[in-house]
Formats: sequence, structure tokens, C-alpha cells
Amino acid sequence: MISFLGQCVQNFIQAAKYTLKGNVRLKSVISQISAIGFDSLGICLSIVFISACVIALQVAHQFLMSGGDSYIGGFLAVALIREIAPGFAALALAARAGTAISAQIANMKVTNQVDAIEVLGVDSIGYYFAPRIIAGAIGVFCIVLLAELTGILGGALVSYYSIDLHPIRYFNSVWLMLVMKDVYISLLKGVIFGGIVALVCATVGYNTKGGAKNVGEATTKSAILSTVYILVADLILDILFYMGGN
Repeated sequence: MISFLGQCVQNFIQAAKYTLKGNVRLKSVISQISAIGFDSLGICLSIVFISACVIALQVAHQFLMSGGDSYIGGFLAVALIREIAPGFAALALAARAGTAISAQIANMKVTNQVDAIEVLGVDSIGYYFAPRIIAGAIGVFCIVLLAELTGILGGALVSYYSIDLHPIRYFNSVWLMLVMKDVYISLLKGVIFGGIVALVCATVGYNTKGGAKNVGEATTKSAILSTVYILVADLILDILFYMGGN
């Protein structure tokens, strides 16, 4: 695990140098944003929407019985924006787009396409990694923003039909309890998580050797590792920004 983390850091530095030299083509980044972000948008929004609805359904009656039904919207908004939207969206993207990144690069590795690129004098790590890392960061940033809005609307819908909570009261509590710091941190998490998914999955694919069987193993490994690194990064960010109530 530590050795793999070191490889990821080295690959990130090499990809960053490749980017700063102006070698990354905008067309490649846009293509990857479409493949990583847009193609994963539906499943990410669906997961966050359903999660928000389930949480609202579970807590609505408890809040109502304690006289705190006016706080449902604020509670749900804070939970969604701090953890659910960035975390669930990144995990869904890792399962959908991350495994595809790993499979693509692993397939090119075992069929010697990566070697052919290097023979032409191209930095293979920068060429394959940089557009995907940039696209992952931008893609998850946008998905998280949409997921937060979708989840809050889902909670309002469930609250209205389950306990007849008027949308005005719901959104008033959202407005009162939500702070912009949480939104900024949530979007920062989206950028970091998206970059982690792309970096980890690309590294797993790049390290693949053998044949078709190894490509399948790399795909599974990338999903597991990206999930672990997302959760660890989430914990570190929460400690940095929220420990001590700051």
C-alpha cells in the first residue's frame, strides 16, 4: 500500500510537470470530462438523490415527534453537503469511470501501445495521466454541485409527502443552517476525490502486466484502492477543516 502510494505521488508529479509544460491538449481534456463526468452523471445523481430521500424518510417522523420538524431541511443539507454528496458521488464515479480508466490503460499496457508511445519520444505517464486527472477533478466538482442540489430537492419532496412539511419551512431551515464554508469544502473534496480516482485507477492500469486476465484483475483492484484512498482523504480533510469545531 505504501509503495503504491509512492508510485501515485511520482506519477502525479510527472503528470503535473507535463501539464505545466503546456503539453496537455484541451481536446483530450474535454473528451475525458465527457467520458468520466458526463457518462457518470446519471448514476451519481441517482445515488445521492435516493440516499437523501431515504435519510429524510428515516428522520422525518423522529424530528416531528420531538417538535423539530422545522430543522429537517437544515440537518439534511448539512449532511448532504459535508459528506454524502462528495463521498457518494466520488465512490459511484470510481465504480463507473475509474474502472474504465484502469481497464483502458491496462489494455494499452499489455498490448504494448504504451511502449509504442514512448518509442515516439512521448512521456507516456503525462500523456495518459494528465488529461484524466484534470478531467476527474473538474468532472467530480460539477457532479458534486449538481448532486447537492438534487439531494436537497429530494429531501424536500420526501418531507412534504411523508409528514406534510411545507417547502417554505424546509428551505428556510436549509438557508439558516447552511454556511458557505461547507459548500466550499464540499467542492474542494470533489476536486480532490476526482483527482484521486483518476490517479489511482490510471496507476493501477499502468502497472498491469500479462494478458487479458490481468486487465480484469487490475479493474477490480482499482475499484478497491480508489475507494480506500477516497475514504482516507475524506477523513484527513474532515480533521483539517472540522476538528475542534472550526
